Amino acid sequence: MHWKRLLTVLVLVPIVILIIFKGGPFAFLILTVVVGWISLWEFFTIAFTAHAPPVPRFYPVWAYVNATLLLVAASQASWPGMLFALFANLAGAATFSVFHFSQSHQAPGIVIKQTFGVLYISLALACAVLIHAGTHGPEWVFFVIWVIAWGDSGAFYAGSYLGRHKLCPAVSPGKTIEGALGGLAANLVSALIYKLLIFEALPLAAALVFAVAGGAVGQIGDLFESEFKRAAGVKDSGKLLPGHGGFLDRIDALLLATPLAYFLKALTMP
Repeated sequence: MHWKRLLTVLVLVPIVILIIFKGGPFAFLILTVVVGWISLWEFFTIAFTAHAPPVPRFYPVWAYVNATLLLVAASQASWPGMLFALFANLAGAATFSVFHFSQSHQAPGIVIKQTFGVLYISLALACAVLIHAGTHGPEWVFFVIWVIAWGDSGAFYAGSYLGRHKLCPAVSPGKTIEGALGGLAANLVSALIYKLLIFEALPLAAALVFAVAGGAVGQIGDLFESEFKRAAGVKDSGKLLPGHGGFLDRIDALLLATPLAYFLKALTMP
């Protein structure tokens, strides 16, 4: 399993770095659209798995359409366009549910899950697009990924070797308080290394605040996705990334950490 994880990282990380720093805004937009589609598909697979009769295809397809519009609007830094995409998604899903209700009284709940999926996944990715398009955008995007990735590794190894006290056993029995603290320590160290050796223009206060707050909400994001999987009785969100599970499993921490980074960047380096 460790070899599969390592091989996947060695293949994907250089591609992601190349797109972030050399691909330009359009290539980064395409990356977020593809990641968003796959992650939404995995989320809907989890969220809609217990529904009978099966959820009509309109709901996920309409989400893909408006998630794309949301990301395109974000690439143009158009908040009106982003709000329109969110409204259009809700309005379309709600309209369809009115006529779907006669076939399934679960229609209102499906709308809630569909709308939440777009907010949960696509709005966070839109924040990444907004960050990338701004001042020192690529450096900021990679800073977020760098800190969250090292925090994830720190939590894994600290929990494996030092873990004694369960953090939230009802949601994720394997996670421990020691692992969470090890993750935050790794967040801090990695943020300082990035600030001192890679991105000197990054304000020290922003680096430290994101290391602690971003690391904390990243761990919450990880647990939050685990909550959905446990409720649905699945281990991984998908199987597309050998050794890692699905795309949603890989970006779960980023989904809460990235919006925080966007606001932090807006405050310290607009």
